[in-house]
Amino acid sequence: MAQALRRRQLSPAGGVPERVGGMRLARIAPPLTLLVLVGPLAFGLAGTLLPAFGYLPSLGGTRFSLDAFHLLAGTPGIVRSAATSILAGLVTTLLALLCVVAFAAGHLDSPLFLRMRRLISPLLAVPHAAAAFGFAFLVAPSGLMMRLVSPWLTGLDRPPDVLIVHDPMAITMVAGLVIKEIPFLFLVMMAALPQLRHKETLQLGRCLGYGRVASFIFLLWPQIYAQMRLAVFAVLAYATSVVDVAVILGPQLPPTLPVRLIEWMNDPELQTRYLASAGALLQLVATFAALLGWLGIERIGGLLVSLPSGRGLRFRHDRPARHAALAAMALSALMVFGGIAMLGLWSLAGLWQFPKALPSAFTLDRWSAALPRILDPLVTTLWVAGISTAIAVVLTILCLERELETGRGQGGRSLMLIYLPLIVPQISFMFGLQVLAIAAGVEGTAASLVLAHLVFVLPYVFLSLSDPWRAHDRRYDAIAAGLGMSRTRALMRVRLPMLARAILTAAAVGFAVSVGQYLPTVLIGAGRLTTVTSEAVALAAGGNGRVIGVYGFLQTVLPFLAFAIATAVPNLLFRHRRGLRL
Repeated sequence: MAQALRRRQLSPAGGVPERVGGMRLARIAPPLTLLVLVGPLAFGLAGTLLPAFGYLPSLGGTRFSLDAFHLLAGTPGIVRSAATSILAGLVTTLLALLCVVAFAAGHLDSPLFLRMRRLISPLLAVPHAAAAFGFAFLVAPSGLMMRLVSPWLTGLDRPPDVLIVHDPMAITMVAGLVIKEIPFLFLVMMAALPQLRHKETLQLGRCLGYGRVASFIFLLWPQIYAQMRLAVFAVLAYATSVVDVAVILGPQLPPTLPVRLIEWMNDPELQTRYLASAGALLQLVATFAALLGWLGIERIGGLLVSLPSGRGLRFRHDRPARHAALAAMALSALMVFGGIAMLGLWSLAGLWQFPKALPSAFTLDRWSAALPRILDPLVTTLWVAGISTAIAVVLTILCLERELETGRGQGGRSLMLIYLPLIVPQISFMFGLQVLAIAAGVEGTAASLVLAHLVFVLPYVFLSLSDPWRAHDRRYDAIAAGLGMSRTRALMRVRLPMLARAILTAAAVGFAVSVGQYLPTVLIGAGRLTTVTSEAVALAAGGNGRVIGVYGFLQTVLPFLAFAIATAVPNLLFRHRRGLRL
């Protein structure tokens, strides 16, 4: 007995016995993950910073100068492009967050809330570009919404000459981003709620005479927002630097700053790369300015909450507000689902003249014509997403296992490192990575493209899997150790099977994120490795709705298939074990 005790030691977290030495792979996982997350970002920013100041030896730039910034300052419309990006990011984040907060405040824990949660959750799998294409098919002058009211209400027998898509105020782009960011913020809130005693808190507010909405806003929302804040920053950073949605829905004269940067980066005149680097730094400044602006909005929001609560206002009659919030959430979900339906409809449409609500005929001709061309991008999409997701899942599991061994890793600093690639604008460091990839001779290679996708897949996989992993009952590990299992064997035979559904769901999230990556594919793939998403966005300029429908619908189907597999596999593997199928 004494020898057995000497061979074992108590783990720092939870007192579960483990073999001396633990899992060696788990020890190297955290620094390796840190390298994957921070390394490309640091090298990418350096690769952007040096050319911006004139240093790019491969193009003859051997001395530092400010010429690129002078050229950038003299570029027509550059201030408006940057301002549009900042305002679009702030308005998108504010509207999406208000919709989510208002709906949760009015309907939390109600049957309607649970139904809306089931409706909203699958929308996270829809890539931004596909959602933008579908939204454009709905709201364009010749889109479905105009067809449904023409000519009986509008009197129109041809599309109105109104600039809705690509409007100069970026209203359509903001609307498209809002309906896509609502599911993400909603699910982040759902992850934060179990960590709070929200039922008791809301009951306390109601007992004190506050309305449903006021009880949530005054008592619960400050605690929830503290846990959601980094996710909100990620949404803001993405909205200020988005490329694919801006190409599909955004203004064109001038376009937003990220779109102009892509144009400069793809310019055949190589000297334009200096201008592109300076512009990438301007994008970093624009995103930072948007974050500072959001801090100001936080202060204003805090005052708007504290003033009425300090005066004792209870807002008992809040039914109109609750109905409005429900309508906003339902409309956003219906717009995304309607857009997906429009993608499928356009991919099968034959002759479809305005103002007919449905095509005159359906045909598979576009699919037959597109399949030979789409096969290579489809294969690239699958293997890049599959490999990057597999690596992300393995690293995440090892990091979480190491966290259990040491009892460290759940603090704010670790969470900040995970969110860092999502908060720093993609275009500000991906261009630098492209420059370094060219210098190293690895541009357009499989390994470089997988690494570029992994930078963005890994945070989402970690955030999806960390809560279920930490919530797992560690007494099962203690039982396994008591039966003589090593830590590795207990992981493989006990923990992984019991968390199979959570792991597969996290993998499906990572797969969906990889499928939707546009900028890393364009810059690191260098045109030699293309995916369904990069091809779909490239087709946006052509305006062929039927071809766009084929690519956009296929882009949407792939993540849904991943989630379907994540749901079906545990049911199949554990069909004789009801507890593992839940």
